Amino acid sequence: MVLQTIPARIRWAVEVFDVQPGDQILEVGCGQGHAAELICSKLTTGRLLAIDRSESGVDRTKRRCARFLEAGRLVVRHIDLATLRVPVKRLDKVFAFNVNLFWVRECQDELALLHERLSPGGTIHLFYDANRAESVPVMAEKASDALLRAGFRVSVVNSQVPPVIGLIGTK
Repeated sequence: MVLQTIPARIRWAVEVFDVQPGDQILEVGCGQGHAAELICSKLTTGRLLAIDRSESGVDRTKRRCARFLEAGRLVVRHIDLATLRVPVKRLDKVFAFNVNLFWVRECQDELALLHERLSPGGTIHLFYDANRAESVPVMAEKASDALLRAGFRVSVVNSQVPPVIGLIGTK
């Protein structure tokens, strides 16, 4: 696949995510593999574990990112976060784009798992499309509250073009 086919909102989010070559990363909700492709292109000794509850999302990510799977920089699994057992001792970063779990329903068990697995100073980045301005305050408030209750310090980043809001939880 060609990087130009990656939506601007995903490119912006991955830029903010600031992948380092040796990072151990979890992506929750890999979907079509756009973010996985960008993230893996920045890894050298690090790895990305990409998960999705959708089998078709997992299949699309595997096809799109086949070269990273072959190189050992990417593992893709069909599983939801609640039942995930992270195969690395420590994660440096967690990435999620438009994953409603963190603001639509109770997610303290999932956030506790992430908090436990993140290295000291590790971060969880939750990004959401902000093209429906009326829903942004509710998303931001609920996701921020969930992160705070799980023991994260929270900061907010946003972009007007493309319209994206990001919540960064730091352990």
